[in-house]
Amino acid sequence: MPVQTNTRDRINHLTEEIKGHNEPFQRIVSQVNQVLVGQEKLVHRMLIGLLANGHLLIEGVPGLAKTTAVACLAKAIHTGFQRLQFTPDLLPADLIGTLVYRPQDQTFVVQKGPIFSNLILADEINRAPAKVQSALLEAMQERQVTIGSETFPLPEPFLVMATQNPVEQEGTYQLPEAQTDRFMLKVIVDYPSRNEELQILRRMSRTGAKFDVQPVTSPQEIMAARGLVDQVYVAEKIENYIVDLVMATRNPAAYGLKLKDLIQFGGSPRATINLTLAAKANAFLAGRGYVVPQDVKDLALDVLRHRIVITYEAEAEDRTSESIVTEILNHIPVP
Repeated sequence: MPVQTNTRDRINHLTEEIKGHNEPFQRIVSQVNQVLVGQEKLVHRMLIGLLANGHLLIEGVPGLAKTTAVACLAKAIHTGFQRLQFTPDLLPADLIGTLVYRPQDQTFVVQKGPIFSNLILADEINRAPAKVQSALLEAMQERQVTIGSETFPLPEPFLVMATQNPVEQEGTYQLPEAQTDRFMLKVIVDYPSRNEELQILRRMSRTGAKFDVQPVTSPQEIMAARGLVDQVYVAEKIENYIVDLVMATRNPAAYGLKLKDLIQFGGSPRATINLTLAAKANAFLAGRGYVVPQDVKDLALDVLRHRIVITYEAEAEDRTSESIVTEILNHIPVP
């Protein structure tokens, strides 16, 4: 009983502390919403990635303000921002940098690439070839870059937000599984509703329409918030729930699901870690010092949809990874 009381007191104290530290993130939302209409989910997921130190893969048809959303987020934080347009002729050196020879003293010096920034917008990431994709892997996972024989740490916070277009496949390259697994979330951006479209028309249908997004927080506040996210309490029942969700993608028969012939590969242990971190970040944004099952359910689809590789049989039945994850979520008992 004393242990439970101590835990409850710690959670209450943490909740009060979180309420004082999540206010800058509400200011970010307010600033971004001055420009964007109807993209609350995308903005929320970007904040989750920022708080949980995880990268985002944003997929949607052209014209849905994916690039604008990332640029607005960067402006709302007083920090470094680089937009990288991925093209078929892009080279790894264009991304991470290279060694430059100086003939005057016959030495090689490191010229750092644009990856050395805080927020990276990798626009149309699937247009670059595999060698460029592989150059991103070390930066995304280890938060460091190796140029020649030297290794350089990347600045904190470091966040890659990549966009891709699911419609036009000519001149694109499928992202390797090793890279998609390094994205914490894959967010699908859909068309706005009729009322939202009307707001967009009234706000943006004039030449030279511009909106100034003011910086309302700093990297120091983000790093302090991450420290609180790490302390968010996750009950044992919720830990087991998260593990069951991921395990059900690997061995669905053990959970009474008839999905074995539809799933080629399930979620990796990184999925378990990322789902837990995302749920903690979601609790932080809600002003809570503890995770509830709804935090997990709200983010499970975004964490798992790009980590499940479906079989040809699933494709023949018009099943998608989203429908499989949804079936698992509906089947696994909520604690």
